[in-house]
Amino acid sequence: MNDPASVFRTLHHGRRPGDPLVLPGPWDAVSARVFEEAGFPALATPSAGVAAALGHADGDTPADEMFAAVARIARAVSVPVSADIEAGYGLDPEELVGRLLEAGAVGCNLEDSVGGVLVEPARQADRLAAVRAAAGERLFVNARIDTYVHGDPAAVDVAADTTARALLYAEAGADCVYPILAPPDTLPALTAAVRVPVNAVGPLDDPSAPRRLGELGAARITFGPQFQRRAADAVRDLADRLLGG
Repeated sequence: MNDPASVFRTLHHGRRPGDPLVLPGPWDAVSARVFEEAGFPALATPSAGVAAALGHADGDTPADEMFAAVARIARAVSVPVSADIEAGYGLDPEELVGRLLEAGAVGCNLEDSVGGVLVEPARQADRLAAVRAAAGERLFVNARIDTYVHGDPAAVDVAADTTARALLYAEAGADCVYPILAPPDTLPALTAAVRVPVNAVGPLDDPSAPRRLGELGAARITFGPQFQRRAADAVRDLADRLLGG
């Protein structure tokens, strides 16, 4: 029970309403240490934030560079680190799991869209089941659902599609589901329908937002690349001031 993956999994369960697990997103070793020193019990890397730190556009990071960045972050801290690995870089489940474990990650986000197109839900459920089979309990699998990003509300009931995917992914072995950008008012029905924790995106400028999202049913709050972008804005402001801008 003391292994990092078990510790990380336990952090998601038994949460009181209004007290979700809050996971900031480090993009390099320095930011990871800052978050650990601040007292966060675990971290979740954002693929877009890491991509920006490496000089890539979101979605364009080569797999080797992403796993190397995750490894540097995981080595820099003593708390569990989960990694956003987008759609898995085309790797088969065995290799994907092996790369994550080699990097020191205890969990991953795995999204259900590729190139801006939603993957057929049964196909994604099969992939998640294969990842679960390869990983056993060594990884916490957070199944990202991209229906609110790439779904077509004119063609499908997005809320119903989200719930259907969440149920399929949980049945396939996902430890958590992540309907990214889902409106907060959809969370109560979704969390009532699925048996696994639900991840929601939180804003940075409202300290009470995690509590409110938790009261709506979210067990985990992440922030995507918001921390990295805010840090870049701060550096830009300092640079402008130095140049007299």
